[in-house]
Amino acid sequence: MTNTDLTALTGDYTIDASHSTIGFTVRHAMVTNVKGKFNEFSGSLHLDGGDPSASTASIDVKMDSIDTGSADRDGHLKSADFFKIEEFPTMTFRSTKAEALGDEDYRITGDLTILGTTKSLTIDLEFNGAAKDPFGNERVGFEGKAEIKRSEWGLTWNAALETGGVLISDKIKLSFDISAIKNA
Repeated sequence: MTNTDLTALTGDYTIDASHSTIGFTVRHAMVTNVKGKFNEFSGSLHLDGGDPSASTASIDVKMDSIDTGSADRDGHLKSADFFKIEEFPTMTFRSTKAEALGDEDYRITGDLTILGTTKSLTIDLEFNGAAKDPFGNERVGFEGKAEIKRSEWGLTWNAALETGGVLISDKIKLSFDISAIKNA
């Protein structure tokens, strides 16, 4: 959406999880990509249209909701080999910096906590627009992406392949499609 009056968008928003996706892609067996997502998460945004650097984001993801399309794989990801969901049931992101890059592009940096380890994460975002939905809600949409090395958060389980290489890449591509509703 172009020529948006961003000052009109200033306010607090709640992420609409039923119309949003937090996903990931990981290289598997050195030859293909496996995609997954988290089905349960909540979050809020504070948008400041007059000063985008004053905008904030907060997201909590329930790790038990991981979904790769394979119950066996999801069970392994929930286990002590990976996310240890009994001990660490939630992954969190808390923004520390927001930047307007020009046009519809933004960058948000924050603290991503996985397995009790907190590291900085920068997410490049594209503003997809704002609209009033049929129910009278003011909505905004953002699409974003980032990459992390899972080992930096202590996610180090792997298996060697006979042909060389490893079963799971260290690099994880994150993707975000966020729809948020302005609080009344």
